[in-house]
Amino acid sequence: MIKEEKYLNEIEKAEVLVEALPYIKKFSGKIAVIKYGGNAMTDEESKRMVMQDIVLMKYVGLNPVIVHGGGPEINNMLKQLNIETKFVNGLRVTDEKVMEIVEMVLVGKINKEIISTINALGGKAVGISGKDANLILAKKDETYGDLGYVGDIVEINKEIVLTLIEKGYIPVIAPCAIGIDGKTYNVNADVAAGGIASALKAEKFILLTDVEGVLKDTHDKNSVIPRMSYEQAKEFLNSGYVSKGMIPKLKCCIKSIENGVKRAHIIDGRISHALLLEIFTDKGIGTMIAKECYDDDNL
Repeated sequence: MIKEEKYLNEIEKAEVLVEALPYIKKFSGKIAVIKYGGNAMTDEESKRMVMQDIVLMKYVGLNPVIVHGGGPEINNMLKQLNIETKFVNGLRVTDEKVMEIVEMVLVGKINKEIISTINALGGKAVGISGKDANLILAKKDETYGDLGYVGDIVEINKEIVLTLIEKGYIPVIAPCAIGIDGKTYNVNADVAAGGIASALKAEKFILLTDVEGVLKDTHDKNSVIPRMSYEQAKEFLNSGYVSKGMIPKLKCCIKSIENGVKRAHIIDGRISHALLLEIFTDKGIGTMIAKECYDDDNL
């Protein structure tokens, strides 16, 4: 086959599409739950690239579901209102006044910004919170004492998400939950995303983070472990080698696999088009965890 020099750039683009073909075929009609947060939310260029990836995923047959956080923006709003923020083991102490601000920022601001960007890029997004149709039912999380309106998931009612997917929409979910006591609770976005992925039996649960993936050596950014089996992930978690920030993310991935998710991915949202690189290329860019995982397993 002749590769004329004047067409090399175009040929390379075509080869990328050919490489993606088996992945597009395998994942067509499947669900991918994406936890969107970290640096990918704060940098405008990164925001746009993530949303472009998600719109493309929808057009090639995957069904993306977005669950987003918003910690930095919540902190900024609380600071502007001179409301003190306290954390216990990474969880925000959330009284009634703070919960009101959390819901306002997550549901009223960030959620609407995401759906506006997706719609502007040619997608069809609908924003909801965990309170809509009792999507996320929660109780007070008292693991670390009384933190106020911090929620622990009791049940995920997936019907509203499935209905939106069936109608061709991209659901964008803010992790504010309705309590069994009728009050509003703030659920950690990683936990909410993992719970929703489990309820949907998603093909993929993807955590966008600010790190390269799970590192074999926390001091070496080039030591990313590309593939881990469920058992290897549990062993690694118990080994003590995992950095503090990665512990809850790895736990979420392990739990999602236990609950029927096919693949969990931890990837660096700071990389341009990180989602497409992880899902539709042979090499990928982060760490993939599956029930069983082999060196030649890229799907």
